[in-house]
Amino acid sequence: MDFYCHPRCSTCKKAQKWLEEREIPYTFINLLETSPSKETWVKILSGTDRTVKSFFNTSGNVYRENNLKEKVPGMSIEEAAEWLSTNGVVVKRPLAMDGDKLTVGFKEDTYAEVWAK
Repeated sequence: MDFYCHPRCSTCKKAQKWLEEREIPYTFINLLETSPSKETWVKILSGTDRTVKSFFNTSGNVYRENNLKEKVPGMSIEEAAEWLSTNGVVVKRPLAMDGDKLTVGFKEDTYAEVWAK
């Protein structure tokens, strides 16, 4: 599993603890340094029933400063993929991916359903 998160994020730390307690292996990727590629984001956004907005960190400064609240609803998948791939701070975290499985954010019941062995 690729586990994208911000090293100081408390939600990410809770998710990491949950994974480690269950001995679920993951590769930690610092989202501030490396976000999935634009091509990967296009594939994610095209292959999900989730809204584009659900992948954005709507409480972050960059989201507010760039008026993304107004822009995201009308963004194409390409535009959203560009934002998400070039600025990891706008990505809702943690983002966990393994093959066709994906979670955004951390909710214990969702992690149990998707990631428990």
